[in-house]
Amino acid sequence: MLTDQEAKDPALQRLMDQVRDAQSRRQPLEIVGTGSKRFYGQAPTGTPLDTRPLCGISSYEPSELVVTVRAGTPLLELEEALAEKGQGLAFEPPRFAAADGLGAGGGDRGGTVGGMVAAGLAGPSRASVGGVRDFVLGATMLNGRAELLSFGGQVMKNVAGYDVARVMAGSMGILGVICEVSLKVLPLPVAQRTLRFEMEEAAAIQHLQTLGGQPLPLNASAWWDGMLVLRLAGAQAAVDSATRQLGGEVIEPAMAASFWQGLRDQSDEFFTGAEQAIARGAHLWRLSVPAGTTPLLLGGEQLIEWGGAQRWLCSATPAPAIRETARLAGGHAVLYRSSDAALRAQVGAFAPLSAPLQRIHRELKKAFDPEGIFNPGRLMAGL
Repeated sequence: MLTDQEAKDPALQRLMDQVRDAQSRRQPLEIVGTGSKRFYGQAPTGTPLDTRPLCGISSYEPSELVVTVRAGTPLLELEEALAEKGQGLAFEPPRFAAADGLGAGGGDRGGTVGGMVAAGLAGPSRASVGGVRDFVLGATMLNGRAELLSFGGQVMKNVAGYDVARVMAGSMGILGVICEVSLKVLPLPVAQRTLRFEMEEAAAIQHLQTLGGQPLPLNASAWWDGMLVLRLAGAQAAVDSATRQLGGEVIEPAMAASFWQGLRDQSDEFFTGAEQAIARGAHLWRLSVPAGTTPLLLGGEQLIEWGGAQRWLCSATPAPAIRETARLAGGHAVLYRSSDAALRAQVGAFAPLSAPLQRIHRELKKAFDPEGIFNPGRLMAGL
């Protein structure tokens, strides 16, 4: 049952009518915002279902550290509003840029809140603060029957029952259309400092494991091309104390901010170089492995984040070898970017699931989207 406010919402009504029509005709729909993440996952199919008209902050209570925002709202717009109150999205979701031909209404504002939740991607601080799923308190979504469903709430507490709102994070839109989400926000750190160390890969991984066991305000880390970079964040006294303890070269604040922003939005030198390599036949992989995993000998360029748990790999190494190496290390590999559509269709963007997990995914899809109209195959074949 719609509330009076929802019944008077023309943008929501249009979406519901489109979903109802697609459901009756079993017509596939591609849920789309600015198109900033169309490269991610399997190739999208279906008639575009534009979520950008669902735009704006519904409510914001800075004292409660909670914001409720509509799915089509540009991430930059949300973060600007939060920054005015000294708060932000601690997990630093990448904002990207609107895709060519799909950014009307979004301009250069990049990705949207709905896309952020659906993709489930987080930035440099992920290992220290948590991911998207950890900050989703509640969500409103349209299911495959054009029914508006609400899950979770707007408070930071444990509740009984299924935590469906968080299931939406990383679902790639296969369960339904995210219309609105409530997010936990946090105060921006009082102090930040970035330190740089010349260090080879194996030594950097070991050093990160040592630091992980110490009471340090370590907020983010990155290693690439013989250089380890650490970001400290927190109280001024804690950051000053950690700086004296760790040593290293202190990076000028403006340069450090530019580096971390480029890493967050995947626009820094490593990623621009990867784009050039992809044009020559390489592929960009995102490997998730135990943080202390020794260097992965796979060829190509590697960038290490999250204390060693995330390994970006730009390489032409065959997909089976990369997937098997990640599996043997206790992790998995995602084919993140590639210009080879045939390869993405053949091996899948995401690592294959075990039979029990496949069954759970199929049952969830069937429960929320019986006719399979939302983003079919976007997460993986058959979903």
